[in-house]
Order: sequence, then structure tokens, then C-alpha cells
Amino acid sequence: MHPAGFDPATEKYVSLATYRRNGVEVKTPVWIAELAGRYYVFSEGDAGKVKRIRATRRVRFAACDIRGNVRSTWLEGRARIVSEPALILGARRAFRSKYGWIMLLTDVMASLSGRMRRRAYIEIEASGW
Repeated sequence: MHPAGFDPATEKYVSLATYRRNGVEVKTPVWIAELAGRYYVFSEGDAGKVKRIRATRRVRFAACDIRGNVRSTWLEGRARIVSEPALILGARRAFRSKYGWIMLLTDVMASLSGRMRRRAYIEIEASGW
């Protein structure tokens, strides 16, 4: 068993908690993939969670369902917006490996709509375990 009681790499959804400048926590259910001991999520580039991570790198995450109902303990972590093309490519491969045709379809739709160019990839390094 993973030290946190759940393994983020095997969860379909995690609740990602980011923090506003005033310290208020905002939780969002997201897909997550693991690559080389770090975790990755993606989002629209101008989404609130991306802005909040730019302001403060502190995050926490827990296993959840599609609606964000948490069902595990929380892991603390530090996040950053990925800018390295090779790392973005690796994260994309990790998502496709984990989510299969659903991720492929998501990427195709994002490419056709122009959202792929605006997508942000977030790297999370878990701490405390």
C-alpha cells in the first residue's frame, strides 16, 4: 500500500486543492498521471488553478470521484507549470498510456478546437512521505 493510503498513479481522478492569495483553498477534480516519480495534471492555460499555482506552489491532492467527493487522505505537494517541451511530451505520453482512447479523443478534440495550444501541464511533487 502507498504511504498515503492511496496511489495517485492508479487513481482515475484526484481532487487538486490550490490556494488563492488570501489562503482560501479551491478544490477541483482532475485526471492525474505519473512520470518519473512526479505527478502531472493538465488544464486550460488561463484556468483559475493555473493562476493560483503561479501565485503559490503549495497544493494538496486526494483520491476522489468524478464529482470531487474525496475518499482518501490528503497528500501535500508543490506544483509548477511545466514549460519544457520534452517534459510536456512525456506527460502527454503518460496520460495516453493511463487513459487510453479517452485521452486520445480528448487530445484530438482539443487540437481541433485550438485548446491544445492553450493547455497547461502542471507538475506536482508530493512531500511528506
